[in-house]
Amino acid sequence: MTTYHRRPGRAERLALPGVLTTEEATRTVEGIAATQREDGAIPWFRGHHLDPWDHVEAAMALDAAGEHGRAEAAYRWLARHQNADGSWYAAYADGAADEPTDRSRETNFTAYVAVGVWHHYLATGDDAFLDRMWPVVCAAMEFVLELQQPGGQIGWKREADGRAVTDALLTGCSSIHQALRCALAIAEHREEPQPDWELAAGLLAHAIRHHPERFLDKSRYSMDWYYPVLGGALTGEAAKRRIEADWDRFVVPGLGVRCVVPNPWVTGGESCELALALWVMGESDRAVEILRWIGHLRADNGMYWTGYVYQDQAVWPEEQTTWTAGALLLAVAALGGDEATTAVFGGERLPSGLEPDCCG
Repeated sequence: MTTYHRRPGRAERLALPGVLTTEEATRTVEGIAATQREDGAIPWFRGHHLDPWDHVEAAMALDAAGEHGRAEAAYRWLARHQNADGSWYAAYADGAADEPTDRSRETNFTAYVAVGVWHHYLATGDDAFLDRMWPVVCAAMEFVLELQQPGGQIGWKREADGRAVTDALLTGCSSIHQALRCALAIAEHREEPQPDWELAAGLLAHAIRHHPERFLDKSRYSMDWYYPVLGGALTGEAAKRRIEADWDRFVVPGLGVRCVVPNPWVTGGESCELALALWVMGESDRAVEILRWIGHLRADNGMYWTGYVYQDQAVWPEEQTTWTAGALLLAVAALGGDEATTAVFGGERLPSGLEPDCCG
Protein backbone atom coordinates (compact mmCIF):
# COMPACT_ATOMS: atom_id res chain seq x y z
CA MET A 1 0.00 0.00 0.00
CA THR A 2 1.26 3.46 -0.87
CA THR A 3 1.71 5.86 2.04
CA TYR A 4 1.10 9.55 1.47
CA HIS A 5 2.32 12.38 3.68
CA ARG A 6 0.69 15.77 4.11
CA ARG A 7 2.79 18.89 4.56
CA PRO A 8 1.98 20.08 8.12
CA GLY A 9 -0.23 23.13 8.34
CA ARG A 10 -0.73 23.47 4.59
CA ALA A 11 -4.53 23.58 4.90
CA GLU A 12 -4.16 26.83 6.84
CA ARG A 13 -3.34 28.51 3.53
CA LEU A 14 -6.66 27.29 2.15
CA ALA A 15 -8.67 29.12 4.80
CA LEU A 16 -10.67 32.09 3.49
CA PRO A 17 -13.03 34.08 5.73
CA GLY A 18 -16.65 33.35 4.92
CA VAL A 19 -15.67 30.56 2.52
CA LEU A 20 -13.53 27.98 4.35
CA THR A 21 -12.05 27.58 7.79
CA THR A 22 -8.85 25.56 8.15
CA GLU A 23 -10.88 22.65 9.48
CA GLU A 24 -13.33 22.85 6.59
CA ALA A 25 -10.51 22.99 4.05
CA THR A 26 -8.95 19.93 5.65
CA ARG A 27 -12.20 18.01 5.35
CA THR A 28 -12.54 18.92 1.68
CA VAL A 29 -9.00 17.78 0.95
CA GLU A 30 -9.67 14.56 2.83
CA GLY A 31 -12.82 14.03 0.75
CA ILE A 32 -10.84 14.17 -2.50
CA ALA A 33 -8.13 11.94 -1.02
CA ALA A 34 -10.69 9.38 0.10
CA THR A 35 -12.00 9.13 -3.46
CA GLN A 36 -8.57 8.56 -4.99
CA ARG A 37 -7.79 4.94 -5.81
CA GLU A 38 -4.63 3.18 -4.67
CA ASP A 39 -3.28 3.40 -8.23
CA GLY A 40 -3.62 7.20 -8.21
CA ALA A 41 -6.81 7.52 -10.28
CA ILE A 42 -9.29 10.18 -9.16
CA PRO A 43 -12.82 9.49 -10.47
CA TRP A 44 -15.66 11.98 -10.11
CA PHE A 45 -16.75 9.92 -7.13
CA ARG A 46 -16.38 6.25 -6.38
CA GLY A 47 -18.54 4.23 -8.75
CA HIS A 48 -18.60 7.01 -11.36
CA HIS A 49 -16.17 7.58 -14.20
CA LEU A 50 -12.80 9.34 -14.41
CA ASP A 51 -12.09 11.82 -17.18
CA PRO A 52 -8.52 13.09 -17.67
CA TRP A 53 -9.32 16.80 -17.32
CA ASP A 54 -11.15 16.51 -14.01
CA HIS A 55 -8.57 14.00 -12.76
CA VAL A 56 -5.89 16.69 -13.28
CA GLU A 57 -8.05 19.38 -11.65
CA ALA A 58 -8.41 17.26 -8.52
CA ALA A 59 -4.66 16.49 -8.53
CA MET A 60 -3.88 20.20 -8.69
CA ALA A 61 -6.11 20.79 -5.67
CA LEU A 62 -4.21 18.10 -3.77
CA ASP A 63 -0.95 19.87 -4.59
CA ALA A 64 -2.39 23.17 -3.39
CA ALA A 65 -3.17 21.40 -0.11
CA GLY A 66 0.34 20.01 0.22
CA GLU A 67 -0.68 16.46 -0.69
CA HIS A 68 2.19 16.16 -3.17
CA GLY A 69 2.49 12.39 -2.95
CA ARG A 70 -1.12 11.93 -3.88
CA ALA A 71 -0.86 14.44 -6.70
CA GLU A 72 2.22 12.75 -8.11
CA ALA A 73 0.39 9.40 -7.99
CA ALA A 74 -2.35 10.96 -10.14
CA TYR A 75 0.22 12.02 -12.75
CA ARG A 76 1.89 8.60 -12.65
CA TRP A 77 -1.52 7.13 -13.48
CA LEU A 78 -1.67 9.32 -16.57
CA ALA A 79 1.87 8.42 -17.60
CA ARG A 80 1.16 4.69 -17.29
CA HIS A 81 -2.06 4.79 -19.25
CA GLN A 82 -1.37 7.29 -22.04
CA ASN A 83 -2.41 5.97 -25.43
CA ALA A 84 0.20 5.41 -28.12
CA ASP A 85 -0.96 8.55 -29.95
CA GLY A 86 -0.43 10.73 -26.85
CA SER A 87 -4.09 10.92 -25.84
CA TRP A 88 -6.28 9.47 -23.11
CA TYR A 89 -9.79 8.16 -23.50
CA ALA A 90 -12.61 10.49 -22.52
CA ALA A 91 -13.90 8.30 -19.68
CA TYR A 92 -12.84 5.31 -17.56
CA ALA A 93 -15.22 3.41 -15.29
CA ASP A 94 -14.38 4.38 -11.70
CA GLY A 95 -10.86 5.19 -12.87
CA ALA A 96 -10.12 1.66 -14.03
CA ALA A 97 -7.64 2.03 -16.91
CA ASP A 98 -8.75 -1.24 -18.50
CA GLU A 99 -12.40 -0.18 -18.56
CA PRO A 100 -12.77 2.88 -20.80
CA THR A 101 -16.43 3.73 -21.20
CA ASP A 102 -15.91 6.41 -23.85
CA ARG A 103 -13.11 5.68 -26.32
CA SER A 104 -13.24 9.05 -28.02
CA ARG A 105 -10.14 11.17 -27.33
CA GLU A 106 -10.80 14.83 -26.58
CA THR A 107 -8.15 17.44 -27.27
CA ASN A 108 -8.80 19.62 -24.24
CA PHE A 109 -8.88 16.59 -21.93
CA THR A 110 -5.50 15.51 -23.27
CA ALA A 111 -3.88 18.96 -23.22
CA TYR A 112 -4.65 19.67 -19.57
CA VAL A 113 -1.87 17.38 -18.38
CA ALA A 114 0.58 20.22 -19.17
CA VAL A 115 -1.21 22.54 -16.74
CA GLY A 116 -1.11 19.96 -13.99
CA VAL A 117 2.51 18.96 -14.56
CA TRP A 118 3.74 22.57 -14.50
CA HIS A 119 1.64 23.28 -11.40
CA HIS A 120 3.12 20.23 -9.64
CA TYR A 121 6.64 21.27 -10.55
CA LEU A 122 6.08 24.81 -9.26
CA ALA A 123 4.61 23.38 -6.04
CA THR A 124 7.47 20.93 -5.44
CA GLY A 125 10.53 22.00 -7.45
CA ASP A 126 10.93 18.35 -8.39
CA ASP A 127 13.06 18.27 -11.53
CA ALA A 128 13.10 14.48 -11.61
CA PHE A 129 9.29 14.54 -11.87
CA LEU A 130 9.51 17.02 -14.73
CA ASP A 131 12.03 14.79 -16.51
CA ARG A 132 9.68 11.80 -16.22
CA MET A 133 6.63 13.71 -17.38
CA TRP A 134 8.24 15.67 -20.25
CA PRO A 135 7.74 12.86 -22.82
CA VAL A 136 4.11 12.55 -21.65
CA VAL A 137 3.51 16.28 -22.17
CA CYS A 138 5.23 16.22 -25.58
CA ALA A 139 3.13 13.31 -26.80
CA ALA A 140 -0.05 14.96 -25.53
CA MET A 141 0.72 18.23 -27.30
CA GLU A 142 1.46 16.44 -30.56
CA PHE A 143 -1.91 14.68 -30.41
CA VAL A 144 -3.69 17.96 -29.74
CA LEU A 145 -1.94 19.97 -32.43
CA GLU A 146 -2.65 17.37 -35.10
CA LEU A 147 -6.24 18.60 -34.87
CA GLN A 148 -5.44 22.32 -35.19
CA GLN A 149 -7.28 23.84 -38.13
CA PRO A 150 -5.99 26.48 -40.59
CA GLY A 151 -7.93 29.15 -38.71
CA GLY A 152 -6.08 28.41 -35.46
CA GLN A 153 -8.94 26.67 -33.66
CA ILE A 154 -8.42 23.09 -32.51
CA GLY A 155 -10.84 20.29 -33.35
CA TRP A 156 -12.84 18.78 -30.54
CA LYS A 157 -11.74 15.15 -30.60
CA ARG A 158 -11.03 11.93 -32.41
CA GLU A 159 -13.83 9.41 -32.33
CA ALA A 160 -13.20 5.84 -31.23
CA ASP A 161 -12.67 4.83 -34.86
CA GLY A 162 -10.02 7.53 -35.33
CA ARG A 163 -12.20 9.96 -37.26
CA ALA A 164 -11.30 13.57 -36.52
CA VAL A 165 -14.08 15.88 -35.31
CA THR A 166 -12.79 19.21 -36.55
CA ASP A 167 -15.58 21.35 -35.07
CA ALA A 168 -14.05 23.45 -32.32
CA LEU A 169 -15.34 24.32 -28.84
CA LEU A 170 -14.52 27.76 -27.44
CA THR A 171 -14.29 26.52 -23.85
CA GLY A 172 -12.10 23.58 -24.81
CA CYS A 173 -9.83 25.72 -26.96
CA SER A 174 -9.48 28.32 -24.21
CA SER A 175 -8.37 25.55 -21.86
CA ILE A 176 -5.94 24.30 -24.52
CA HIS A 177 -4.54 27.84 -24.80
CA GLN A 178 -3.63 27.72 -21.12
CA ALA A 179 -2.20 24.22 -21.54
CA LEU A 180 -0.02 25.23 -24.48
CA ARG A 181 1.43 28.12 -22.48
CA CYS A 182 2.18 25.76 -19.59
CA ALA A 183 3.80 23.29 -21.98
CA LEU A 184 5.91 26.12 -23.37
CA ALA A 185 6.91 27.12 -19.84
CA ILE A 186 8.09 23.56 -19.22
CA ALA A 187 10.00 23.60 -22.51
CA GLU A 188 11.65 26.91 -21.63
CA HIS A 189 12.62 25.61 -18.21
CA ARG A 190 14.21 22.58 -19.85
CA GLU A 191 15.87 24.75 -22.51
CA GLU A 192 14.15 22.76 -25.24
CA PRO A 193 12.48 25.38 -27.48
CA GLN A 194 9.26 24.39 -29.22
CA PRO A 195 8.65 26.98 -31.95
CA ASP A 196 5.78 24.97 -33.44
CA TRP A 197 3.95 25.12 -30.12
CA GLU A 198 4.55 28.87 -29.94
CA LEU A 199 3.06 29.35 -33.39
CA ALA A 200 0.11 27.11 -32.56
CA ALA A 201 -0.61 29.00 -29.33
CA GLY A 202 -0.48 32.33 -31.14
CA LEU A 203 -2.84 31.20 -33.88
CA LEU A 204 -5.22 29.76 -31.30
CA ALA A 205 -5.19 32.98 -29.26
CA HIS A 206 -5.97 34.99 -32.40
CA ALA A 207 -8.94 32.75 -33.21
CA ILE A 208 -10.33 33.02 -29.68
CA ARG A 209 -9.95 36.81 -29.59
CA HIS A 210 -11.11 37.74 -33.05
CA HIS A 211 -13.03 34.91 -34.72
CA PRO A 212 -15.99 33.58 -32.72
CA GLU A 213 -17.43 32.19 -35.95
CA ARG A 214 -14.71 29.53 -35.97
CA PHE A 215 -16.25 27.84 -32.92
CA LEU A 216 -19.49 25.97 -32.38
CA ASP A 217 -22.17 28.21 -30.89
CA LYS A 218 -22.38 27.19 -27.24
CA SER A 219 -23.11 30.69 -25.98
CA ARG A 220 -25.90 29.39 -23.75
CA TYR A 221 -23.23 27.85 -21.54
CA SER A 222 -21.50 30.01 -18.95
CA MET A 223 -18.16 28.31 -19.61
CA ASP A 224 -18.05 29.83 -23.08
CA TRP A 225 -18.55 33.21 -21.41
CA TYR A 226 -15.69 33.18 -18.91
CA TYR A 227 -13.23 30.58 -20.22
CA PRO A 228 -11.47 32.86 -22.71
CA VAL A 229 -10.56 34.95 -19.64
CA LEU A 230 -9.70 31.99 -17.40
CA GLY A 231 -7.55 30.42 -20.12
CA GLY A 232 -5.57 33.64 -20.58
CA ALA A 233 -6.58 34.43 -24.16
CA LEU A 234 -8.53 37.57 -23.17
CA THR A 235 -6.93 40.01 -20.75
CA GLY A 236 -7.25 43.61 -19.61
CA GLU A 237 -10.16 45.66 -20.90
CA ALA A 238 -11.25 42.97 -23.35
CA ALA A 239 -11.66 40.52 -20.47
CA LYS A 240 -13.62 43.03 -18.40
CA ARG A 241 -15.94 43.88 -21.28
CA ARG A 242 -16.69 40.22 -21.86
CA ILE A 243 -17.48 39.48 -18.22
CA GLU A 244 -19.64 42.56 -17.74
CA ALA A 245 -21.60 41.95 -20.94
CA ASP A 246 -23.19 38.72 -19.69
CA TRP A 247 -22.94 39.05 -15.92
CA ASP A 248 -26.69 39.41 -15.39
CA ARG A 249 -27.38 36.58 -17.82
CA PHE A 250 -25.39 33.96 -15.94
CA VAL A 251 -24.96 35.12 -12.34
CA VAL A 252 -27.73 34.46 -9.81
CA PRO A 253 -26.99 36.72 -6.81
CA GLY A 254 -26.70 34.82 -3.57
CA LEU A 255 -26.64 31.40 -5.25
CA GLY A 256 -23.88 31.17 -7.85
CA VAL A 257 -23.47 30.83 -11.60
CA ARG A 258 -25.81 29.17 -14.03
CA CYS A 259 -24.40 26.33 -16.05
CA VAL A 260 -26.66 27.03 -19.02
CA VAL A 261 -29.39 29.58 -19.71
CA PRO A 262 -32.31 29.69 -19.31
CA ASN A 263 -32.20 26.69 -16.93
CA PRO A 264 -32.69 27.62 -13.25
CA TRP A 265 -29.61 25.61 -12.22
CA VAL A 266 -26.48 26.95 -10.56
CA THR A 267 -23.37 24.78 -10.37
CA GLY A 268 -20.40 24.77 -8.05
CA GLY A 269 -17.76 24.10 -10.68
CA GLU A 270 -18.77 26.98 -12.92
CA SER A 271 -19.09 29.29 -9.92
CA CYS A 272 -15.57 28.47 -8.73
CA GLU A 273 -14.13 28.87 -12.21
CA LEU A 274 -15.78 32.25 -12.61
CA ALA A 275 -14.26 33.23 -9.25
CA LEU A 276 -10.85 32.22 -10.60
CA ALA A 277 -11.46 34.27 -13.75
CA LEU A 278 -12.42 37.27 -11.64
CA TRP A 279 -9.23 36.86 -9.60
CA VAL A 280 -7.24 36.76 -12.85
CA MET A 281 -8.83 40.10 -13.76
CA GLY A 282 -7.85 41.57 -10.39
CA GLU A 283 -11.38 41.51 -8.98
CA SER A 284 -10.76 39.52 -5.82
CA ASP A 285 -13.70 41.00 -3.90
CA ARG A 286 -16.22 39.75 -6.44
CA ALA A 287 -14.42 36.41 -6.58
CA VAL A 288 -14.73 35.93 -2.82
CA GLU A 289 -18.39 36.91 -2.96
CA ILE A 290 -19.12 34.20 -5.52
CA LEU A 291 -17.34 31.60 -3.38
CA ARG A 292 -19.30 32.66 -0.32
CA TRP A 293 -22.55 32.25 -2.19
CA ILE A 294 -21.93 28.60 -2.99
CA GLY A 295 -21.60 27.66 0.66
CA HIS A 296 -25.11 26.26 0.27
CA LEU A 297 -23.62 23.51 -1.92
CA ARG A 298 -21.27 22.28 0.81
CA ALA A 299 -22.18 18.87 2.23
CA ASP A 300 -21.61 17.79 5.81
CA ASN A 301 -18.65 15.63 4.76
CA GLY A 302 -16.76 18.60 3.31
CA MET A 303 -17.48 17.84 -0.33
CA TYR A 304 -19.72 19.92 -2.62
CA TRP A 305 -22.88 19.06 -4.48
CA THR A 306 -22.57 19.54 -8.22
CA GLY A 307 -25.52 21.89 -8.52
CA TYR A 308 -28.80 23.30 -7.25
CA VAL A 309 -32.10 23.83 -9.07
CA TYR A 310 -33.28 26.98 -7.36
CA GLN A 311 -36.72 26.93 -8.94
CA ASP A 312 -37.40 23.63 -7.15
CA GLN A 313 -35.11 24.35 -4.19
CA ALA A 314 -33.43 21.01 -4.77
CA VAL A 315 -29.89 19.70 -5.03
CA TRP A 316 -29.37 18.13 -8.45
CA PRO A 317 -27.78 15.87 -9.41
CA GLU A 318 -27.29 14.16 -6.07
CA GLU A 319 -23.55 13.73 -6.43
CA GLN A 320 -20.47 15.21 -4.80
CA THR A 321 -17.70 15.45 -7.36
CA THR A 322 -13.96 15.66 -6.76
CA TRP A 323 -13.63 18.26 -9.50
CA THR A 324 -16.17 20.59 -7.86
CA ALA A 325 -14.25 20.38 -4.60
CA GLY A 326 -11.00 20.74 -6.54
CA ALA A 327 -12.14 23.89 -8.33
CA LEU A 328 -13.16 25.42 -5.00
CA LEU A 329 -9.78 24.68 -3.43
CA LEU A 330 -7.89 26.07 -6.44
CA ALA A 331 -9.92 29.28 -6.38
CA VAL A 332 -9.23 29.67 -2.66
CA ALA A 333 -5.54 28.87 -3.23
CA ALA A 334 -5.26 31.61 -5.86
CA LEU A 335 -6.98 34.14 -3.64
CA GLY A 336 -4.68 33.10 -0.79
CA GLY A 337 -1.55 33.66 -2.85
CA ASP A 338 -0.43 30.06 -3.33
CA GLU A 339 2.60 30.49 -5.59
CA ALA A 340 2.07 27.54 -7.93
CA THR A 341 -1.63 28.23 -8.38
CA THR A 342 -1.21 31.96 -8.95
CA ALA A 343 1.56 31.30 -11.47
CA VAL A 344 -0.51 28.82 -13.49
CA PHE A 345 -3.75 30.80 -13.55
CA GLY A 346 -2.35 34.32 -13.26
CA GLY A 347 0.08 33.86 -16.13
CA GLU A 348 3.25 34.46 -14.12
CA ARG A 349 6.16 32.62 -15.76
CA LEU A 350 3.95 31.76 -18.74
CA PRO A 351 4.84 33.05 -22.22
CA SER A 352 2.79 35.96 -23.55
CA GLY A 353 2.59 37.98 -26.73
CA LEU A 354 2.38 34.85 -28.87
CA GLU A 355 -0.29 36.09 -31.27
CA PRO A 356 1.19 36.69 -34.73
CA ASP A 357 1.28 40.28 -35.96
CA CYS A 358 -0.81 39.40 -38.99
CA CYS A 359 -3.50 36.75 -39.12
CA GLY A 360 -6.44 36.13 -41.35
